[in-house]
Amino acid sequence: MKHKTLLLSTLFTLSLAQTIAQSNADNVTIVGAMKNVMWKGQLHGTIALDTIKEKTHLYGLGPVEYLKGEVLIIDGKSYKSIVASPTEMKVEETYNIKAPFFGYKNISKWTEQALPDSIQTVNQLEKYLDIITKTAKRPFLFKLSGTISQATIHVVNLPTGTKVSSPDEAHTGQVTYNLTDELSDIIGFFSTQHKAIFTHHDTFLHMHLITSDRKKMGHLDDAVFKKGTMKIYLPVE
Repeated sequence: MKHKTLLLSTLFTLSLAQTIAQSNADNVTIVGAMKNVMWKGQLHGTIALDTIKEKTHLYGLGPVEYLKGEVLIIDGKSYKSIVASPTEMKVEETYNIKAPFFGYKNISKWTEQALPDSIQTVNQLEKYLDIITKTAKRPFLFKLSGTISQATIHVVNLPTGTKVSSPDEAHTGQVTYNLTDELSDIIGFFSTQHKAIFTHHDTFLHMHLITSDRKKMGHLDDAVFKKGTMKIYLPVE
């Protein structure tokens, strides 16, 4: 009986996610490319965020130009994080930001569902999203909300004047922060076609995390999602 219930739940999740994804008519707008930053050293801003005309229900993510921080836009509010010290960061709400590459989309409606307890890590999340959106129009943005048992985020902090011609050089000065038992929101990008453009070469995901108090924000490297607390939101157009 337990296995039958699990199967029905999985089939319902697949059907719901596919219905949502099939109605998603517009792709995410992507400006610039990660590979141009990492391999060609094109660190300057290719987009000024205050020029995005429609900010209502806007979502987006990317790094600050010259790799001096991280950016996250969540429901029309734009946040920039910069390194303050090896243990602290500074997060401010502002649109006065330029980014060398950036992805964004206006999403006015989401469909919410509980993230299955079996999905506890970033790798598991990637596989789960790939399965439930096989017939989806990709790429797409998604949202997660809930308690993170543990997470590792980073904020890029490239020293001024550093020349970049490889990913290792691009991450010079980067600071990693560890989070424990934090109520958080995550905005993520999923695509199987944007490796080296908007995701790293070994993943379909690019995610930024911000804590509910809006005091910590960065690129999400790894996480353990707390069972029974996580909600996943897929866009409805």
